Amino acid sequence: MLGVGRVLAVNVGSSSLKLSVLDEVDTVVAAHSHDFGGGEGELEEAFAEILAAAAPIEAAGHRVVHGGDAFTDPVVIDEQAEADLARLADLAPLHNPPAVKAIAVLRRLRPELPAVACFDTAFHTTIPAAASTYAIPTDWSAQIPLRRYGFHGLSHAYASRRAAELLERPAAELRLVTAHLGAGASLAAVQGGRSVDTTMGFTPLDGLVMATRSGSVDPGLLLWVQRHSGRGADEMERELDREAGMLALSGHADMREVLAGVDAGDDRCRLALDVYLHRLTAGVAAMAAAMGGLDALVFTGGVGEHAARVRALASEVLAFLGVALDSDANAQADEDALLSPLGAPAGVVLVTAREDIEIARQVRAALSSS
Repeated sequence: MLGVGRVLAVNVGSSSLKLSVLDEVDTVVAAHSHDFGGGEGELEEAFAEILAAAAPIEAAGHRVVHGGDAFTDPVVIDEQAEADLARLADLAPLHNPPAVKAIAVLRRLRPELPAVACFDTAFHTTIPAAASTYAIPTDWSAQIPLRRYGFHGLSHAYASRRAAELLERPAAELRLVTAHLGAGASLAAVQGGRSVDTTMGFTPLDGLVMATRSGSVDPGLLLWVQRHSGRGADEMERELDREAGMLALSGHADMREVLAGVDAGDDRCRLALDVYLHRLTAGVAAMAAAMGGLDALVFTGGVGEHAARVRALASEVLAFLGVALDSDANAQADEDALLSPLGAPAGVVLVTAREDIEIARQVRAALSSS
């Protein structure tokens, strides 16, 4: 299928639904978003509304968080692919099932509409074994390879390409650390346009401190808590995913509220920000080490785009890597921009998160080759 025109990008999460229609030059011609309750009727209504508002739509792309080892590239969805996706539900139980439900609902509403599944894990399949392999008993991987899969791949892929444009340098010669900082947060080491390391692991719980997710925790600590509290796996998962992170440290999941608390002298908020920045800057340094250096640090995601203070504080700590920030440019930035002074050893770049553009790009590529 050649010359795909308008593409519907579907991004459904555990509690949110984001739909956007992009034309041939990636201009958004229609968009819809709301808190998602999980019902099929809710999906049907949202799909019907945007399909009517932005007709003619020629293809759809669905963000799927975890592709496991079965899906390493975008895949055109048919009955077999839909069944295979359903079997991966327990790899990301909060994210994959809503995506599979959305796929089923849209196929029922528009069975003739070509659709492609686009995976957050796919961008990280280029990570070398040294970075993806866990030192665990080999028989643990009898059912599926237990390794670092990485997530936010759609965002990291777009941010790294867009940063190269802003830096006016070929992506092939750049060593970038892309920092997707939102409610979920992760870093990726992108060398020559390819992911070579990332902070999230087998699940999106690993790595940086996030809004309500813990990030990396000593596995021995988790075992100790289970033994001494009687918590089961489901309860532990819920608490680590929804009741930990910045919420647990400060009482606030929103970085804006944390920063306001810091300004008001709240000690919990001060500690939360310090912990957040410590894990963030340590992670950036580790990503730079994976590439043997750093040409630019790229901020994206809700916090990355809108929290100028977080960018400034992180850049100050990372000065030893050559990271330099223009304070005026940083304070005034509200869209894609280069935030570092000319000639900085490691630039700082702001990129608006556009997973919808990456989804549309992958949809066109998959359908043009099918």
